[in-house]
Amino acid sequence: MQSKRAFLALSTAALLGGVTALTPAWAQTATVRVDGSSTVFPISEAVAEEFQQANRNVRVTVGVSGTGGGFARFCRGEIDVTGASRPARAAEIEACRAAGIRFIELPVAFDALTVAVHRDNTWARQLTVAQLRTIWEPTATGRITNWRQVDPAFPDQALTLFGPGSASGTFDYFTEAIMGRSGQSRTDYMATEDDNVTVMGIARDRGALGYFGMAYYEANRERLRSVSIVPATGGAAVAPTMENVIAGIYQPLARPLFIYVSERSLQRPEVRQFAEFFLTQGARLSREVGFVPLPAEAYTVAAGHLRDNRLGTRFATGEPVVGVRIQDVMRREPRL
Repeated sequence: MQSKRAFLALSTAALLGGVTALTPAWAQTATVRVDGSSTVFPISEAVAEEFQQANRNVRVTVGVSGTGGGFARFCRGEIDVTGASRPARAAEIEACRAAGIRFIELPVAFDALTVAVHRDNTWARQLTVAQLRTIWEPTATGRITNWRQVDPAFPDQALTLFGPGSASGTFDYFTEAIMGRSGQSRTDYMATEDDNVTVMGIARDRGALGYFGMAYYEANRERLRSVSIVPATGGAAVAPTMENVIAGIYQPLARPLFIYVSERSLQRPEVRQFAEFFLTQGARLSREVGFVPLPAEAYTVAAGHLRDNRLGTRFATGEPVVGVRIQDVMRREPRL
């Protein structure tokens, strides 16, 4: 697979001093196995590349199975770390528990889930949550196929849709935020676990609309245009920007991003040091790939949870996920 970090045309940042190799040059190469969310992938890949530069005898593999696919592999013990664009579901937590897999949940960044259109789309500069629901609700399947059906002021233009598949955490979050229930979506759209496919689909079709993580929009600003969102409560439309996510006003499509690290895998020094490296370099690399870094305090708190082996999730007891702010995530304590 083509390196997404190369696709995003990132600069290679110099490593901070004081990082040493885990093992001498003659030692056998150790491997850290990472999979999961396509949204988290650019961050994980950036961290993996720099970690390997500092630790030449460690190989980090980064896959893209989607959030759901990553959790499935993680709970079977096939990988050490999984990226997630939503918190673990109750069924996933139970699957891990049944397999004896315990984990530490680490928030690593915030994302502005971005609705995007073709760059020549001049009519949908902003959309309301109600209009997004009209476009994506299950009853729209085969029925809402023209922009004029969304708003009579819009042109008579065929509406083509692109988005993530049902194994994606982005799909779960978007449908919960817009429809009020995870998984509720029309089915007649181009579904893919590769966000680059969605980017290309929108860029080639003047009537297209799709959604994905903010990093993929930031890497393709010259080909696409983001849509500002009018919250369900009304008021002014808000653009998907770092500043608006930090301010807590890009609702309901701002969301935390996570990695989950296996407690069993943390017994291996290369996995522990990779997780520590993720947190110490996460703010800088998250910003580089187009996401919103957490406050420095949040990475410090997460590093403490990693050091103290604080197992579990912050979202297992029914606290809301949609609409959560950076400050809310920082205050929550993980629980098994």
